Amino acid sequence: MTHDHDLVLRPTEAQTAAALAPPPGRTGGDLVVETLRGLGATTVFGLPGQHALALFDAVGRSDLRLIGLRTENNAGFAADAYGRITGEAVPLLLSTGPGALMALPALAEAAAASAPVLAIASQVPVAGLGGGRRGHLHELRDQSASFRDVVKSVHTARTPSQIPSVIAEAWESALTAPHGPVWVEIPEDVLRAQTVIPQVTAVDASPHELAPRPELTALAAHWLGRASRPVIIAGGGVVRSDAAGKLRQLAERLNAPVVTTFGGKGAFPWTHPLSLQSWLEDRHMTDFLEDADVLLVVGSGLGELSSNYHTFFPTGRVVQIEADLGKLESNHAALGIHADARLALQALLETVPERRDPQAPERVRLLLSEIETRLSAQDVALERGLLSSIRAALPARSPSFWDMTILSYWAWSAFDAKHPNTMHSAQGAGGLGYAFPAALGACVAEPDTPVLAVSGDGGAMYSIADLATAKQHDLDVTWLIVDDGGYGILREYMTDSFEGRTTATELTRPDFTALAESFGVPASTTTPETLREDLKKALTTPGPTVLVLPTTLKMFAPTHLA
Repeated sequence: MTHDHDLVLRPTEAQTAAALAPPPGRTGGDLVVETLRGLGATTVFGLPGQHALALFDAVGRSDLRLIGLRTENNAGFAADAYGRITGEAVPLLLSTGPGALMALPALAEAAAASAPVLAIASQVPVAGLGGGRRGHLHELRDQSASFRDVVKSVHTARTPSQIPSVIAEAWESALTAPHGPVWVEIPEDVLRAQTVIPQVTAVDASPHELAPRPELTALAAHWLGRASRPVIIAGGGVVRSDAAGKLRQLAERLNAPVVTTFGGKGAFPWTHPLSLQSWLEDRHMTDFLEDADVLLVVGSGLGELSSNYHTFFPTGRVVQIEADLGKLESNHAALGIHADARLALQALLETVPERRDPQAPERVRLLLSEIETRLSAQDVALERGLLSSIRAALPARSPSFWDMTILSYWAWSAFDAKHPNTMHSAQGAGGLGYAFPAALGACVAEPDTPVLAVSGDGGAMYSIADLATAKQHDLDVTWLIVDDGGYGILREYMTDSFEGRTTATELTRPDFTALAESFGVPASTTTPETLREDLKKALTTPGPTVLVLPTTLKMFAPTHLA
């Protein structure tokens, strides 16, 4: 007698083997691509080199979108911006030696800004690893050593079977608070090697949550609830952890004024009655913060720019919430809470009592009035007018990217970002050339949103080649180049510091409008009077556009030197 279960056809060993057999011709490069797709990646940035060709070949046969820029550093800036805008880990594909090293400044900026860039570079063949000088093309004694002190973590896959685990481990590292760039190396012969490893179908790389210790948040809530003059400094960690809503709830419950750092622009509404805006480079603000009896610092290390060049010395209690352990209490003694900003703010909201202070908005108004009086006494109407024109022309939700140029230095203090995660600059590491390639990355991340880049003529020359990238991918970017014929901010610093002498700050530059048009990118010259309308038109014109503003700007008077 037979039973139904006896009739079930079980696969033979040959059938099982056939089902598990990978498609022919797969390589280590395919394992990289399959792992990235399994982790959720849809877009990669980079440019090929000889050792990385097998990786790029695998990308070309996949459904990953490849955005190839013209230099590795610019590709890194683009990946950085994509990571900042989306909050996702973004792959940056690089070759060995010179190609890898060209990305170092971009990775330094990503590290300073906690951008989750997953840099994947090729390496010399396995036999050349370990310091042996075999004379391979692009050979370095220890390539990863060049990156170890810059990135968050370093990972190496020495065999095809290690690739999925190594990339998953790096991905998890990049997205665990504090976010940051990570470095993965895979030798050329491992990328090229044919593999019998089955296709990568499931990868788990969930980042760890960094929750605060409850006894610390309980004490912080106790201090804040009983403070007479609490003040909040909100840094970039608030933006990265998507905690702006919780920050506002806490500030309103405590009636505590809030100032945002330059990396935290948009974390708190600019026109809110409790908003101190971002005037951290003003002695009135420094005095106000020093007078706080409890200062809550969220997502900031209180570094040079956030402390008015280290002239800020708090006199009351300090509570510092920071995901980067290296920044915790690095500048000022505090009740240090090592945690993600969102989780720590939530814990405070669950325990802090409501605090009434009808005078808090008036104290904010008086402080901003003092800052306004100081600025009004200076000849800076041109600079302030330019920022007003840009703000009026730029849609509230449009991202803007600012290079290391005088107008950007103004924007850190005086520009209303409107919303979190919409204003970005290279003020973390401070390298030139960030704005335009970063804006291209944002265009890829948000394809239906116009994006603005602001550069000086000196910084623009770092990025000019990627007008070709903007044209090739028809990216909706407007590039405003403030042309003052040199490195304007360095010219000003040298003039002030060296009895009016300047060295190497004056530059011969091209006709930027003609140069842009040679790439097929429409370009025009604007003026301070026409900037608002010209910028509105450019931002509503599909595809890339260049606006050149010939003018010389100056900074507001510093308050930290006395």
